[in-house]
Amino acid sequence: MSRTLLFFGLLIIVIGMAKPAAADLTAFVGSTQSLSDRTSTGVAVGLSLAIIGFEFEYSNTSIDNLQGKTELKSSMFNVLVQSPFPISRLQFYGTIGGGLYRERLGRSRATGLGSNMGAGVKVSLMEPIRLRFDYRSFRLGKHSASRAIQRFYAGLTLDF
Repeated sequence: MSRTLLFFGLLIIVIGMAKPAAADLTAFVGSTQSLSDRTSTGVAVGLSLAIIGFEFEYSNTSIDNLQGKTELKSSMFNVLVQSPFPISRLQFYGTIGGGLYRERLGRSRATGLGSNMGAGVKVSLMEPIRLRFDYRSFRLGKHSASRAIQRFYAGLTLDF
């Protein structure tokens, strides 16, 4: 009985400290790594409900003709688990999701399903602007030229 009361007491405290649903928009630039580093750019739109959040992300990784690395475009839907409020201006999160990808190199093209997981931190600058640092590990479908890809990025986030 006391564990149940403790659980519900903690749940009430967390819900009481949580703010109402908030949305954010992030524009980012980073590096995608498989066998060679390539530039990635993209945008993410998210909705946060206290500890749980949802995000749609579109990214484009540049082509590397010299190394024979494909251009990669991805559209992913992710679920985030995050700290309910910033701690010393830092809000940490973990994410997992999936979606579609499209690779292109010359006339060769591949489209399929992929998944990703990662973690990051949002750093409060001044309301409503934050910096965001993110790491993602992607697993692309069996027709992909590079099945396992890692991406690091930095971005500017606007809360609304």
